[in-house]
Amino acid sequence: CENWGFFELVNHGISHELMDTVEKLTKEHYKKCMEQRFKEMVASKGLEAVQSEIHDLDWESTFFLRHLPVSNISQIPDLDEDYRKVMKEFAVELEKLAEQLLDLLCENLGLEKGYLKKAFYGSKGPNFGTKVSNYPPCPKPDLIKGLRAHTDAGGIILLFQDDKVSGLQLLKDGQWIDVPPMHHSIVINLGDQIEVITNGKYKSVMHRVVAQPDGTRMSIASFYNPGDDAFICPATALLEKETENISAYPKFVFDDYMKLYSGLKFQAKE
Repeated sequence: CENWGFFELVNHGISHELMDTVEKLTKEHYKKCMEQRFKEMVASKGLEAVQSEIHDLDWESTFFLRHLPVSNISQIPDLDEDYRKVMKEFAVELEKLAEQLLDLLCENLGLEKGYLKKAFYGSKGPNFGTKVSNYPPCPKPDLIKGLRAHTDAGGIILLFQDDKVSGLQLLKDGQWIDVPPMHHSIVINLGDQIEVITNGKYKSVMHRVVAQPDGTRMSIASFYNPGDDAFICPATALLEKETENISAYPKFVFDDYMKLYSGLKFQAKE
């Protein structure tokens, strides 16, 4: 958390059978409902034949599910009943894991148990949602990123990624480093809110997805974020431990941050 902002988790308690079913149904759904649409988008923009680097587009096919405060899974079109059911089940497991991790971070930081969960709570509880992405093979992977470099705005991110097709990279000491696919692991990374609450002790790190010339990479990223009206600022208990006792970050409401981030996502974090 302090040096990398990323770690890979095994023995996380989510059953391998459930993960295999999620992967199988996600890949089937992409083939059946999204692959053709993606091909049409690529053809309409002439992206197979680009000659220069593209800076304002990601080579990905995605849809979003919201779980908390209110689920929208039943409203998403094209999802088979089995797929809806399994994604709901998976979300429940990931939510439990996210809350367990937040308590472990508290323990690690010397904060009272439950501090981060409470900081995220706001008046209606946390926001929790999933971005389901597929990164199809790209004819010009040197010119188009799968997903441009950015930090994640939210709290804690739990990623179930393809174990065969790689592509995720993080920035460490000015170098792009692969996050290797590991079967049945969950990759965890920290968002901007954790960096703020820890007053910079924990890092929200730049990362990107590099498009690959062959193989479609699946990525299911679940974001456990503060509630819209949660008030975010460095934890007083951590500031007291520091000799300068200076907050390096402003205080703000999470929703205000998100409005700013949506326009500036791909710019420098500062």
